Order: sequence, then structure tokens, then C-alpha cells
Amino acid sequence: MAAHLKKRVYEEFTKVVQQQQEEIATKKLRLTKPSKSAALHIDLCKATSPADALQYLLQFARKPVEAESVEGVVRILLEHYYKENDPSVRLKIASLLGLLSKTAGFSPDCIMDDAINILQNESKFSIVRAEIFTQLLDTLLAIGTKLPENQAIQMRLVDVACKHLTDTSHGVRNKCLQLLGNLGSLEKSVTKDAEGLAARDVQKIIGDYFSDQDPRVRTAAIKAMLQLHERGLKLHQTIYNQACKLLSDDYEQVRSAAVQLIWVVSQLYPESIVPIPSSNEEIRLVDDAFGKICHMVSDGSWVVRVQAAKLLGSMEQVSSHFLEQTLDKKLMSDLRRKRTAHERAKELYSSGEFSSGRKWGDDAPKEEVDTGAVNLIESGACGAFVHGLEDEMYEVRIAAVEALCMLAQSSPSFAEKCLDFLVDMFNDEIEEVRLQSIHTMRKISNNITLREDQLDTVLAVLEDSSRDIREALHELLCCTNVSTKEGIHLALVELLKNLTKYPTDRDSIWKCLKFLGSRHPTLVLPLVPELLSTHPFFDTAEPDMDDPAYIAVLVLIFNAAKTCPTMPALFSDHTFRHYAYLRDSLSHLVPALRLPGRKLVSSAVSPNIISQEDPSQQFLQQSLERVYSLQHLDPQGAQELLEFTIRDLQRLGELQSELAGVADFSATYLRCQLLLIKVGLAGKVGNVAAPLYLKQSDLASAAAKQIMEETYKMEFMYSGVENKQVVIIHHMRLQAKALQLIVTARTTRGLDPLFGMCEKFLQEVDFFQRYFIADLPHLQDSFVDKLLDLMPRLMTSKPAEVVKILQTMLRQSAFLHLPLPEQIHKASATIIEPAGESDNPLRFTSGLVVALDVDATLEHVQDPQNTVKVQVCRVLYPDGQAQMIHPKPADFRNPGPGRHRLITQVYLSHTAWTEACQVEVRLLLAYNSSARIPKCPWMEGGEVSPQVETSIEGTIPFSKPVKVYIMPKPARR
Repeated sequence: MAAHLKKRVYEEFTKVVQQQQEEIATKKLRLTKPSKSAALHIDLCKATSPADALQYLLQFARKPVEAESVEGVVRILLEHYYKENDPSVRLKIASLLGLLSKTAGFSPDCIMDDAINILQNESKFSIVRAEIFTQLLDTLLAIGTKLPENQAIQMRLVDVACKHLTDTSHGVRNKCLQLLGNLGSLEKSVTKDAEGLAARDVQKIIGDYFSDQDPRVRTAAIKAMLQLHERGLKLHQTIYNQACKLLSDDYEQVRSAAVQLIWVVSQLYPESIVPIPSSNEEIRLVDDAFGKICHMVSDGSWVVRVQAAKLLGSMEQVSSHFLEQTLDKKLMSDLRRKRTAHERAKELYSSGEFSSGRKWGDDAPKEEVDTGAVNLIESGACGAFVHGLEDEMYEVRIAAVEALCMLAQSSPSFAEKCLDFLVDMFNDEIEEVRLQSIHTMRKISNNITLREDQLDTVLAVLEDSSRDIREALHELLCCTNVSTKEGIHLALVELLKNLTKYPTDRDSIWKCLKFLGSRHPTLVLPLVPELLSTHPFFDTAEPDMDDPAYIAVLVLIFNAAKTCPTMPALFSDHTFRHYAYLRDSLSHLVPALRLPGRKLVSSAVSPNIISQEDPSQQFLQQSLERVYSLQHLDPQGAQELLEFTIRDLQRLGELQSELAGVADFSATYLRCQLLLIKVGLAGKVGNVAAPLYLKQSDLASAAAKQIMEETYKMEFMYSGVENKQVVIIHHMRLQAKALQLIVTARTTRGLDPLFGMCEKFLQEVDFFQRYFIADLPHLQDSFVDKLLDLMPRLMTSKPAEVVKILQTMLRQSAFLHLPLPEQIHKASATIIEPAGESDNPLRFTSGLVVALDVDATLEHVQDPQNTVKVQVCRVLYPDGQAQMIHPKPADFRNPGPGRHRLITQVYLSHTAWTEACQVEVRLLLAYNSSARIPKCPWMEGGEVSPQVETSIEGTIPFSKPVKVYIMPKPARR
């Protein structure tokens, strides 16, 4: 009995010991970071000299400080500041206070009192007193910027700035003016009258320093006034006269800031009347400011000249006679105030002088202009654009060209007058200036018509060696109006010379002639017999259809014939045959024509559909509405209906280029739904159970993968996609991920992988709910709608039960209607070079590199600098290597809206091969699924992190691959 009792006591004791050991083993340790303030305090206490303390502070400045540690660090720094006598250490501490006050998540109002006290108690005889003051004022500026709603702090900081404006140091005065500009006079709690009074007071305080003896302070005062304007405070008109006086300042920074301030006031009070100095005349303020800024285009500093020229382009409210004066260096008569004959006779009578009769006609009325008459614009401001376009600095010339473009766009009459000046800039010595001039003329092409002499100067640029210049000129000719048929003939001759000299410009020239013909059908008509070499009595030889020049002539004629029904009567028989051939081979350049005695050349579509857009649009809408009745059909019928509709939409996109984007977009979405039906997991298409067997897993897995690819194409390959479409696309992608989870569950053994996949899928559902919460009411009876109702159950279910629920939800979910955007375009790319037609391999020595020129045209690509990549694959060599190249931003050109040009080089290298093999080149579109996600109001700043934005999630091929033969040769020894 005693032994039994002893055994029970021993067992109980063992249990207690084990429980204590388990508690000790499971006890969690709290890991805390070492205090930054304590470490800094220890380091500063260890310092034996100011040099050591400065070294510790420099080391501390390189380390990041968390927001919760900032207050403690600031207290340590302030404590050491009060005890430190060395000015360099005090300066470094003041600098650190300013940096720490800008830390995100830290409220700096707790250090404001200490910073103000230091300002008041700092010795006036310190060597670096001004630098310390500047750093402390910068700290106060950071405090006021981070606490814009605290009006008491704002007013106190403004008072501190006003108090130190009389400091002898220019740096302190600069910082005080900056503080006034950023914090002054935007109180929300005061009355309207008091606010206006306070605003004028601050402006008066700042305006008093426009005449400061230091030019840096004068510049800071003007910038502070501009800062008030940027913050929404309306500047007073009296500042205008002060700013005008600063235009004659000796320092370019002051003059540059004054020009900008004059422009701001002229935009605020354009119709105000201001007097002309030393006269009784008055003028509109915007006209007077325009004359003042025109005068600064002849300034001695090229920086001021550039800024003045840029600002001229945005002054669209100026009177027309002031605009025209900028193109003539001589003062026009309508800008000179002349005395009337009555005023001159009155002056003569009052002087008491009469005609003596000794001179013939001395009493005749004098119509000559008096040199002392009042000028409405300064003579130095005349011909401002002439001076700008002839400036020695190319930056000024570019700014003048851009300003001319902006003013010409708003004034058709001014566009006609400045045309000669823009055409002359085509001969500038700097390529950038020539290119900008061409782009400028293209923007105002709707308001101008080129004369023959102007066209001759423009066409001379086609001999330029720069491809960018030539292609920009082709784009200009596409939208240019020519006045005579001789001009059309001259343009054609010069373009054919360009084609002979630069064969790589073929596609660009053909496109140029297409638009040139369609814009001038009546001018092309009398040239047709000469261009086609036809004769009224004799048959002429049939031209060679392989000649690019002959094709160029036909493109011009056929596009002109589209709106000129009498032109086909001038065609010969072989011209009709050539038209049929070109209509099939170059359908994007040759339009459909109604030829006499022949049917309309088109592709199995009625004439009404080609000539009108409404039937095509109706056909598209009817096709999509027919598909929306899927839930009433059995699976086989739904599958056939989708296949027919997809085929019709694809054909419609081929026939109607303006509907190609929306047709392809809709067909892609229907193709995803078709894949779901084929797998047997569609919505209410018969409500027939279709479990996934192992033999169907490959089909389902391939379908899920293809749906994912198609949804990424819908989201990133089309421009104009709105948030309504993005929600439907993500919903379809979520169904594909559910299908992948079901396939994995049926083919995977073990529960460990499924737990992770189920958790990841539920995170995707939660992600969808958070980012598209505003659109959930529009997704009723959908897959996500049913899924969110069962979300609490899914969170606690096992993987097998989750899979069953997902399969049921997919089978019961409704087919969502895809709303079509108003304008949608599909991104595409065409590789011009390499052409891939040569059988001669590109030879180079193994181990070295060879440059492969890549030239491609991009259509409707958003942000090509960050999304377009070049992929090079060795398709025949056994190693199967692939290389992705990231083109530089400078490799992209923007010849027109929605179009980009990629001209780059790809460097290839490999070991020696026994024979030539092919390299496949294609363009890829990189995407990141976080790029189109709407911003969340609860996320910091409403932005996605920069790391997510710049990362590449995947790529989509959007060009046809081109194969090039290369041959690495062994190195010679």
C-alpha cells in the first residue's frame, strides 16, 4: 500500500515538473530594438572634444531613425545643444533637427518652442550664427508645412519670420521670406474681410524686399510672392508696377523671377487698364505685360530669354495687333499714338505762328509721324519672335518655336503670318530645332495652306540624313494643305527621290502619299494621265508592280479617287488589275473604290456596311445581346453560339478598322467564357454536373492557363479600358484561379500543398473585395457574389470542402455582361527591321558581339518606355537560350498621337557554331497587375508602392516574330 502511494506521488510530481518545463519552453520573449536616443546620448557623453562630438553626429546622420524614436533623439540633441559651445557642433545639431522634423509619422510641434527659444537666445557674435539661424528656420518651415491645419502654429511661425526679416544675413532673410511664402495668410477661421487684409499685409511685407540691397533676397522675395499664388492666394494688382521695375535689375535671377511674376499678374487681371508712363494713354494690362515680356526676349542672359519666350506662348488673351508686332522689328503704325489734324492745328494756333508765305506748302497739314509720339509698346519689344528665332542659343530658338505654336493654335490669322518664319527654321543648323519646327507646323496644319515657295523649302528637308527628321516631315505632309497641282507634283517628285535615296523610308512615304491624295483629290485629278503615262490613242507599256515608286504613285491616285468619281475613267486596263492586287496586298493603304462596270472591291460585305458605320455598330450590339441569353441554352447550344459569335466578331474587326479594337476585346472575353463551358464548369447553362476526372485534368489545366493569359491581354493590351471592364476582367481571372485550384486538388496527393493554395485563393478573394468594393453591387448573382456570402464558412473549412464549394459556385454563377468602353484600341507592333527575308547570315567572330538593328512601329502602346521589351530567342540552336533587352528611353520616338517608333540595337554574342542558325526577334509588352488597381483611400497616400509599380509580373507578345540568320565564326589564331 505504501509502495502504491509512493508511486502515485511520484507520478503526480512528474506531471507537475513536465507542466512547468512546457510553460518555460513556450514562454515568449519580447525582442526590443536598442533605443536610438540612448545610443546617441552615450556617444555624445563619450566625446572628449568638439571634433569627436561632430564625428558622432555625422555617423548618426547616416542611420535611419524610426518615427517612435524621433522625439527622444530630439530631446538628447537639444540637451547637448544647450551645453555645447562649439559653433560647428551647434550647426550640425540644428541641421539634424531640421531633418528629423521631416520624418514621416512624427508630429514636430513638440520641438517648436525649443527651436524658437534657440533663435531668440543665439549669440549675435557667433561665427556661424547665420547658418544656425537658417537651419532653425528651415526646421520651423518643416513644422508649419506638416501642420497646415493648426492656425495658431501657423500665425506664430509667421510672426517669428517677420521678426527676423531685418537680420543682417541674406541667408536668414531668404529663409524668412520662404517661410512667409509657404505659411502666410491662408487663415480659415477669420472673417472674409480680415483674411483679405491679412493677405495684403503679407504681400506688402514681402513686396518691401523687392528693393533689398542683396539680389539673392530680391529673388527670394519674388519667389515667396509666387509661392503665395501657387497656394491659392490672389495677388494684388499693385505688385505689377514693382515687378516691372525689377526687369531692369542687374542680376539675371531677379529678372527671371520678375518675368514670371509679371506673367502671373497678367493672368489674374488681364482686362485691367494701366497707364503708359509719361503719357495720358492707357492700355490693357495683359497687352502691357506682353510688351514687357517681349522686351525680355532680347535680354543679355539666355536663361531669361528662354523663360520669356516660353511665357509668351501662354498669353492667348493678347490683342491681335500686339501679336503681329512680334513678327516685325519695325514699330507698326497702329501701335503708335498719333495726334489728329485738329490737335496739330490747335497747337499751331496756340503757339501764335502763321505761314510767312516764303516756303511753298509750309502751312500744309503734316502727316509725318512725330518721333516724340507715344508708343504703345517699347521699340525694343518689336519683333520678339524674330529675335528669338535668330538667337545664338538653340534653347532660345526652341522656346520661341514652341511659343509660336501655342499662339498660332489659338489664332488662325497669326498662324498664316508666322508660317514663313517656321518654314525658315527647317534649315536650322541644330537637328533638335529642325525637328521641333516640323512638329510645330504639324500641330497648326489645319490653319495653314502652303504656297509653292514654302513647299519647296519644306521638301528640301527630305535630303536630311536623320531618319527622325525625314519621318517627321512625312507626318507633316500627311496633314498639310497644298494650294496648287504643281505643289502636289513637286511633293510627289521629291518623295520619290527620297524613296530612291533612302529605301528604308518606303512605308512612311507610302503612308504620306495616302493622306496627301485623300486631302487633295481635285489637284491630283489633272495629274493622272501624266502620272500613269496614259495616252488617248496608243497603248503604253505596263509598269512593273515590284517597283516601290510605281506603288507610291498608285497609292496617291487611288486615295484621291475615293472622293473623286470621275477619276477611274482615266485608268487603263492594267491599272484596274493593279488596283485589285494592291487592294488585297496593301489594304491599309488602298481604299475600297466604286469602279465603273465592276463590283465594289471588298470582302463579302454589303456596300451599306462599308459606307456607313451604324449597321456595323448595330451588328456588334446584336451579336453581344444574343450571347447574353446563354443561361437559357444547354451546354452544347451555348458552345455553338459562342463559337459563331466569336467568328463573327473577328471577321467584323478585319472589315471595319474603327471597330477592330472593341470587336477583338469582346471576342477575347467570349473566348474565356467558351473555355469554361468546354471544361464543363460554366454558369447556368443547363445546370448539369460535370465533375473533373483525371483524364480531363489536362484539358482543364490548359483552359485555366489560357484564360489567365487572355485576361492579362484584355487588361494590358488595350488602351481605353475603364474601371468597369477591369472589374469584369479580374472576376474572370478569379474564376480561372478557382479552376486551377480544383484541378490541383484532383491531381495532387497530400494536404500540405492544398492548405497553402486554399489560403492564397482566399486572399485573392479578399483582395478583390477590398479593391473593387464600389463595384460589388453590379456583380449580383456572380461567382464572387456567391463566394463572398460563403466566405466565413470557407475560412474554417478543409481543402476538400473548399474545392467542392468552388466547383458548385462555378457551376451556378451567372454570365456577366461586359460593358463596352467608348473608345478602345489594341496595342500592336510591326517590326520593320530586321525584315527576315535575307538568306545571307550575319557573320561575326565568336566571343565578340554583333549589333542587330531593330526598327519597329508601335500603335496604341501606353508608356512604351517602361513596358516594351525586345526578346531574342535562338530557335534552332539546341541550347534554346532567350535574351530580353530593355530599350533605353531615348530609343523611342513619338511621331504622332497614339504612335511610337522604336529604333534600337540588340547586341548578340555566342560561341562558334558549325552552321548558320536562326535567331527569333519579337517585341513583348511587360505588365504589372497592380498598375490598374484603383487607389484605396485608407492606404497611405492612396498610392501603390513604387516597388510594385516598377516590377514586371509578366510579358505578352504583341508582334510577329522575325527570324534572322546569324553565324558565329571561330576566332583566328
